[in-house]
Amino acid sequence: MDAVPATVKMQKAKKRKNLLKKYRGFFYILPWVIGFLVFKFYPFIMSLFYSFMDYSLFKNDTQFIGLANYIKIFETKKYTTAFKVTFQYAFITVPLKLIFSLFIAYILNFKLKFVKLFRTIYYIPSILGGSVAIAVVWKFIFQSDGLINQFIVLFGGEKINFLGDTRWALLVICLLRVWQFGSAMVIFLAALKGVPQDLYEAAAIDGAGKWRQFFSVTVPLITPVIFYNLITQLCEAFQEFNSAFIVTQGGPLGATTLISLLIYQNAFRTYNMGLASAMAWLLFIIITVLTVVSFASEKYWVYYSDDEK
Repeated sequence: MDAVPATVKMQKAKKRKNLLKKYRGFFYILPWVIGFLVFKFYPFIMSLFYSFMDYSLFKNDTQFIGLANYIKIFETKKYTTAFKVTFQYAFITVPLKLIFSLFIAYILNFKLKFVKLFRTIYYIPSILGGSVAIAVVWKFIFQSDGLINQFIVLFGGEKINFLGDTRWALLVICLLRVWQFGSAMVIFLAALKGVPQDLYEAAAIDGAGKWRQFFSVTVPLITPVIFYNLITQLCEAFQEFNSAFIVTQGGPLGATTLISLLIYQNAFRTYNMGLASAMAWLLFIIITVLTVVSFASEKYWVYYSDDEK
């Protein structure tokens, strides 16, 4: 009589064990899922909700105002200028960073003496560039009595007000972004390693020089990696904050006020979370549209050797 219940218990225990084994992978990713829902998805949805509200962190009288926040952004010159500056910043830094990182990766792809040391040195700015400390150092380099102006005076020139002149301030923070080319360089270097050497040999037999080989062989074969770096760098450039906040504080006269800086100011200085949320969603829409356009253009210039596209 006791054998039957014992068998049932064993079957239930085995069933629980199999069930636990079946969903074991879910338990491994459960911390990430909770973190995503709490710190990513929930704020994402609530920011959309708050973008239609007159909402402040320290006021309880939250009111629905419809599209008033969005209309205010388009009607206020300070906000439209910030979007314009952000576009300028992105369209200056992204092409320069891609070109420079590809150029350095192409050089480091040759069999040079101490090439591993050079690769490490060139990658260091990518590690340090996003830090607050480097942004502070960058500010000291370009200030009126900074290192750059000392060199200019040393060679008989006059000091340039890099951080106080609207003609130079945006270029200063753009150079800081371009200087952080290490991550894109490493990805380009890995792509260059994958280009078959026999293609270079065939091109050399046909009389193609190094530059012709680069543009006719190298570039077409690494266009998928160029496309990947384009998308990632574009998204990062539109969300840049540290350089504008630390180096120039958005000045002079709003010449370096990026939209991410305005989002911060409205959210955590004036506590206008509704307006800040509307700006964040407009920025999200812009990045999404540019990404979609980039993917739409992919079929015209990105080459896949396996003809998947």
